[in-house]
Amino acid sequence: MPRILVTGATGFIGQHLVAHLLATGREVSILVREAYGMGQPLPPALATQRSQLQVVYADLRNFALTARAVRQAAPEAVIHLAAAGVTDPFMAVETALRHNLTGTLNLLRACFPGRGTPGHAVGQCIVGRTPGELVAMNPYAASKAAAWQFCQMYARTQAWPIHGAMIFQAYGPGQPAHTLVAAALAAALAGRDFPMTAGTQARDWIHVADVAQGLAAFPGSDVAPGTTLDLGTGELTTLADVVSQIYTLVGRGGQPRLGALPSRPGEAPVQQANSRQTRQLLHWQAVIPLETGLKSMVETACALE
Repeated sequence: MPRILVTGATGFIGQHLVAHLLATGREVSILVREAYGMGQPLPPALATQRSQLQVVYADLRNFALTARAVRQAAPEAVIHLAAAGVTDPFMAVETALRHNLTGTLNLLRACFPGRGTPGHAVGQCIVGRTPGELVAMNPYAASKAAAWQFCQMYARTQAWPIHGAMIFQAYGPGQPAHTLVAAALAAALAGRDFPMTAGTQARDWIHVADVAQGLAAFPGSDVAPGTTLDLGTGELTTLADVVSQIYTLVGRGGQPRLGALPSRPGEAPVQQANSRQTRQLLHWQAVIPLETGLKSMVETACALE
């Protein structure tokens, strides 16, 4: 099995991915900011796995440090999940560009050094993407879309083995508290009303365990450079329906207050994965139904009270 380097390992999806890779016998390195090597503790899940991990340190905005980290890890594949703005998409444009565009370009250049340039050539780089890139409605999505344009350029002109993994509406344990599912669950458990938008947006909801397995299927796959495959279920459920399901499962009173908040301007009404193409090319598909995933989250949250 290929040695895999994960960026963004301290994030919601990254932590689940690292756990899955280790559980399936992969050799895993994680690239984290230098602060983690200077006393800042790793998230608890990663801290318990520290003895199984190789940790390399770099700020992706710095090419020299990024190249050094890739050389130290010497991976056969890189899964690039690090990004700024995942939960704060209306961030400053300059911040989005430095982290998501410059950071990705530095990583690509480190993974695929030019002829005569010292470094470690990586066999494959999988870049995490977001469906928001298709409409680029905020600085986060626009900067990710710009980074992917460079990925496609290098794939076309240099045949660099870069692949996109477009991750649809991920949810599951450990999600940041202010994201929709986590926030609605907290309100439902407290028996409070939950102010939200009209919730008519239809999304393709995928459990984070399925996301981790989908990402892990990329290394070693025979996919053409520059190809993006969707990680989703192919099924749509509105935000309003998801929140209503959570309140029904919890059953402690309170209700979603639909329309209490304004919708974000420019937001896509529908985001749906092409799950059929992914199944054909990656030989993977999501297996956790939304109802099952939400029920598991509710049961776990109740047990921890």
